[in-house]
Amino acid sequence: MTSIIVAFPKLEDAKGIRGLLMRNGFEVQGIANHAAAVISMANELDAGIVICGYKFSDMVYQELNGYLPKGFQMLLVASPQYLQQCRGDEIMKLSMPLKAHELLQTLGMMVNHLERERRRRRKQPKERTDSEKRILNEAKAVLMERNNLTEEEAHKYLQKNSMDMGRSMVETAQMILSLML
Repeated sequence: MTSIIVAFPKLEDAKGIRGLLMRNGFEVQGIANHAAAVISMANELDAGIVICGYKFSDMVYQELNGYLPKGFQMLLVASPQYLQQCRGDEIMKLSMPLKAHELLQTLGMMVNHLERERRRRRKQPKERTDSEKRILNEAKAVLMERNNLTEEEAHKYLQKNSMDMGRSMVETAQMILSLML
């Protein structure tokens, strides 16, 4: 579930939008009326969306966006005159007066985008540590020596066996080392 933070200078505005979102199936992690509180909440979450107004007592939306952790998107809600001054394509914008269906559609689109990004990042293989690389290289060396394989053949052997057993290559390499040494 995507984390949502609602922040407006008037706490009543934030509460109203939170109520609308919750009635329509969105989960709101928190509300705030200061940018510093938004940053504090966002730092405790992995990723999400901040729905906010143009200006707070402690900073404007651009500064807030700069302080948000990676993985957060911003949905700026402001009057048309302020939106004309807004720069940056990475910030989604909605004009006041706010229409509920526009907010819900835009937020739904942003949530879908974040979920796709999260799935894409999860599918990317993570970088191996030095100790994992060492284990793989030792297992390949043992396979090359004992079975007279090339490095490429030893690597393919590790890959195939790890897939067949449903284990990671490192686990397979550890098993081979424990059996052959």
